[in-house]
Amino acid sequence: MVGIITYGVYIPRFRIKVEEIARVWGANADEITGGLGVFEKSVPGLDEDTATIAVEAARSAMARRSVDPEEIGAVYVGSESHPYAVKPTACTVGEAIRATPNMTAADYEFACKAGTAAIQTCMGLVKSGMIKFGMAIGSDVAQGAPGDALEYTAGAGGAAFLIGNDTPIAEIHHTCSFTTDTPDFWRREGQNYPRHGGRFTGDPGYFRHVQEAARMLLSKMGTSPSDYDYAVFHQPNAKFPRRVAQVLGFSAEQVKPGLVVPRLGNTYSGSTMIGLAATLDQAVAGDRIFVTSFGSGAGSDAFDIEVTDAIQDQSIFDLGQAPTVTALLADPLYLDYAQYARHKGKIVMQQ
Repeated sequence: MVGIITYGVYIPRFRIKVEEIARVWGANADEITGGLGVFEKSVPGLDEDTATIAVEAARSAMARRSVDPEEIGAVYVGSESHPYAVKPTACTVGEAIRATPNMTAADYEFACKAGTAAIQTCMGLVKSGMIKFGMAIGSDVAQGAPGDALEYTAGAGGAAFLIGNDTPIAEIHHTCSFTTDTPDFWRREGQNYPRHGGRFTGDPGYFRHVQEAARMLLSKMGTSPSDYDYAVFHQPNAKFPRRVAQVLGFSAEQVKPGLVVPRLGNTYSGSTMIGLAATLDQAVAGDRIFVTSFGSGAGSDAFDIEVTDAIQDQSIFDLGQAPTVTALLADPLYLDYAQYARHKGKIVMQQ
């Protein structure tokens, strides 16, 4: 019974309101927030990056459950914004949580679904018996060029999931993926900001891949949307996951607990995983969760997850030992655009 042993999230405290970004560029804030359903987004601190966010998320996961770090045989970190082009973030995380050096580690890149791809890899390694536990992380300080549409939603945050088969708090019944070469979003080596392929972003990109992966999973499991208590879809904005849920037959109530993008923004590789974490924060034994991520380029991973009794047994798993998603979103520190630009490295001091 391979599943989630524990999990943790980290979201920076800093925020910027969409209306502040719109003010600087002379845009209509009401049209942007109404169209995207995003009102503010998280911003990394001056000393925060993908690696520090991944470490904090992993430490939160470890705080909630007594697990011998020497038994973690794999660490994979998915991100679009690794701090080094050549130097793995995963090694830093492994060292920070005192995982065994006898582990496999790698950085993953598949736009916004690199973290869920890491979960799938850990599942395979656990099922094969090669490792006991694997840490899968989605972490990003998302990029958006000044004035570009992406700047209104590109946020910062990450989530870590420890995968294993030793009394999981949530069993992963099945996973499947759908992948094509759809050029909806890309960033070349050395470029600071990604570009997006306009007409490829919606129907050919997000909606086709999420729907195909979701329908494939429903078919393989012999289930329908009504069999699930919750549904989590990748959240580039609030409009897309709501629309795809409706098309697939899921209700707004099933989606609502994990829809954190209005106050967080799109955390890219962390997006679906933070949504899943927010859902697990309030789930109880027996709840079923349907999850489908999306990564530009393009592909989707879908998961059928069922919460077990272990999630409510504090001798096994103690949610209160690390902040919940709701707690991390509370009490923000708001920045103006100049402060935000400094935090994001869009302006730097001359030496």
